[in-house]
Amino acid sequence: MSDGTVTSDAPSALEQVEGRIARLCASLPGSWLLRMVRERPRTIDGLTLDAHVQFILAARRRKPQVSMCGPTVRDARLRYRREVAAVTGGSGAQPTYVGSVVDLTLDGDTGPLHARHYAPPARRGRANGRGNGTHGTDTARKPLLVFFHGGGFVLGDLDTHDEPCRMLAHHGDMHVLSVAYRLAPEHPFPAPVQDADAAVRWAQANAASLGADPDCICVGGDSAGGNLATVVAMQSARDGRRVAAQLLIYPTTDATMAHPSRTQFGNGFVLTDADMDSFVDRYVGGDDSLRHDARVSPAISPDLVRSPPALLITAGFDPLRDEGEAYAAALSAAGAIARMRRMPGLVHGFLHMTNIVPAARDAVIDMARRFRGLLDESGQRSVPGLAGGP
Repeated sequence: MSDGTVTSDAPSALEQVEGRIARLCASLPGSWLLRMVRERPRTIDGLTLDAHVQFILAARRRKPQVSMCGPTVRDARLRYRREVAAVTGGSGAQPTYVGSVVDLTLDGDTGPLHARHYAPPARRGRANGRGNGTHGTDTARKPLLVFFHGGGFVLGDLDTHDEPCRMLAHHGDMHVLSVAYRLAPEHPFPAPVQDADAAVRWAQANAASLGADPDCICVGGDSAGGNLATVVAMQSARDGRRVAAQLLIYPTTDATMAHPSRTQFGNGFVLTDADMDSFVDRYVGGDDSLRHDARVSPAISPDLVRSPPALLITAGFDPLRDEGEAYAAALSAAGAIARMRRMPGLVHGFLHMTNIVPAARDAVIDMARRFRGLLDESGQRSVPGLAGGP
């Protein structure tokens, strides 16, 4: 509808067709796509936007523009689910195979938390069925990544991040526990932090029951989820429950200031300046003083030295790019192990574009393998046969 109102989280027939077309276009040369929309390659700040991404952005501009949080939070959540499902699910899109997928209920501090466990596929064996993976002779315990989805602390759930978690489990050869924490504005800060910390504590106590290595519990997330991951990583270290590593995918880390990339890419590249303000306002419940709380803005935390090894991923055309890269530099300056990888031609949210942008798929595979390489490098474990292993 033109006012952005959404009544269902299931993609419409038109949206399903658009999703299939977008997946088909992924196989076409980028130069062809740019000719279709009559655009030249776009270069900003010395970076050239990926042609498939530029094609998608051109298509988005032809639709009514609606705030990511509007017109109501309910509408925004349903629309987010629909948009993700249209490009990652439905006819013609096969999910990345994993060993198994099991929905769980975890014990939270204020009530149950819904979660989903992805087991990595075994290297050899017979077909599993439900998870599309294999059972077999690969019995070694593997790391467990506790994953927090993005969505500005307002949007997102287990389903919107199903395919990214599958890819991380498959290409990183690790278990993934995706956690549905409480969302703002119904549950503003610090509720999401409390849920994230409770999920990590549950994982540390129950990893063996999932078939994972209890001595290699990691945290990770994208955007707002990356914020939660790095905050609970420091909290865990402070409490003597240090996690092994953190995977931070274009995280939001500093609500106290705007970095230059926010001006450069704050309009026309998926996530807008207005969207970011709206998300933060809902997260802090309208109390701007909370922007200076280190659990909202971990970049200002005095505990950076406590941070476990980190792999920080940014996108070249993301308003959060400079914020994330400054955080990586701050971690290194504090003495923590921090590895930074910029995906130059991509935008915020590329984690959801793996079926429609070849470079996005390559980026997620690359980050999964680099993360396992970071674990090897930091002495956590050795993983033969994977990039970064011996």
